[in-house]
Amino acid sequence: MSKSELIYEKKTVYELASAETVKAAFDYAQGYKKYLDTSKTEREAVKESIAMAEKFGFCEYKLGDEIKVGDRLYYNNRGRNLFLFTVGSESINEGIRLTVAHIDAPRIDLKQCPLYDDGGMAFFKTHYYGGIRKYQWVATPLALHGVIATADGRLIDVCIGEDENDPLFYINDLLPHLGQEQSKLPLSEGIKGEQLNILVGSMPDSEENSIKLNVLKLLNEKYGIKEDDLLSAELCAVPAAKARDIGFDRSLIGSYGHDDRVCAYPILTALLDSLDSKHTSMCILADKEETGSDGPGGMQSELILDIINELARCLGGNPAVIRANSKCLSADVSAAFDPNFSEVFEKRNTPLLSCGAVFTKFTGSRGKSGTNDASAEYIGWLRSVLAKDNVIWQSGELGKVDCGGGGTVAKYISKHNIDTIDLGVPVISMHAPYEVVSKVDVYETYRACVAFYRY
Repeated sequence: MSKSELIYEKKTVYELASAETVKAAFDYAQGYKKYLDTSKTEREAVKESIAMAEKFGFCEYKLGDEIKVGDRLYYNNRGRNLFLFTVGSESINEGIRLTVAHIDAPRIDLKQCPLYDDGGMAFFKTHYYGGIRKYQWVATPLALHGVIATADGRLIDVCIGEDENDPLFYINDLLPHLGQEQSKLPLSEGIKGEQLNILVGSMPDSEENSIKLNVLKLLNEKYGIKEDDLLSAELCAVPAAKARDIGFDRSLIGSYGHDDRVCAYPILTALLDSLDSKHTSMCILADKEETGSDGPGGMQSELILDIINELARCLGGNPAVIRANSKCLSADVSAAFDPNFSEVFEKRNTPLLSCGAVFTKFTGSRGKSGTNDASAEYIGWLRSVLAKDNVIWQSGELGKVDCGGGGTVAKYISKHNIDTIDLGVPVISMHAPYEVVSKVDVYETYRACVAFYRY
């Protein structure tokens, strides 16, 4: 064999793919950017994903409904978690081709009694959601998203700050002239959690001279709510910026929420583009991954087993056999090598930007603690599948040994005796209010999912 055949060398998509493939990646990115802008919360992602699926003939499914070959169904779990599945022609006992991504992202949540005024300003008290670096969220434009559930049964959608005519919101920072002591603190302590208070107004009510009362009157005029309605609200602040191309060559995408909508969009669109597959296929968009996957919408819920059991009941299968023969791609992002912070990466085993989709055999931290670890046989099978469509991919891990680590939902799926591996897109500045990915990596992740669903 030749040297080039014997030696593995990681190359970029631009080196390996045709000009047509690169153009297709740039075209695909246009749809992805629209998805990002309309799906800044998990509720919005569920709504947008359902709208996309219904255009392909998907119908709503309720537990207990009958299921038959050829069905295209979705299960909307409390508006924050979505199961989409197609029933293929082969026996259900051959297993399910399963993909999972999460649609929650780090953000700033409002507390249940949020509104107060002080120092000539009105604020919302908050509790941050997920692993954020708090100093990144101050002095930046924010939008308010979420829902308010009233005692009389109304569910009110809230989205303020995305239209150019909307007001924005803001978290104050300390000016450098007075910040000498603050600057001496570690990054993690420079801004405290209780300082992440959202500025929402400064004009007092003309009758009572109360800034808080004026804000409440404005909310009542717009939404017909009172302060106690905020007790049953889910409201959060997210960056107001739109998804945009990055760089002179427009090869990158900057946006809030790449983690993990950059994997949710590929697994969803790949399913919609693989409806002729003989396999029964399932795409899950999950909630609460950033806080441990707990609750009925997280992947620690047994809802996945309920749906598999229902498939078995309706299609004459054995749930244990179905799980044993199923295969899963746990679609989640990975940290791209960044030469500005090279000291925390081991370059040979760190994903590089624009080198394709990333397969991560294990995650966890310090001795592979708390992780799924995909088998060699499963990875070998995936290699053969991806080779059929010349999908460009790379392997990766999250930083140097003993340096960091992280987790995904893979371990919650594999515990059901389902072969699982992490697949995703390398990200620059993960968990920041504005993250960056490569268009060709997003497209190769989509292509990997198409091959997985079809072969």
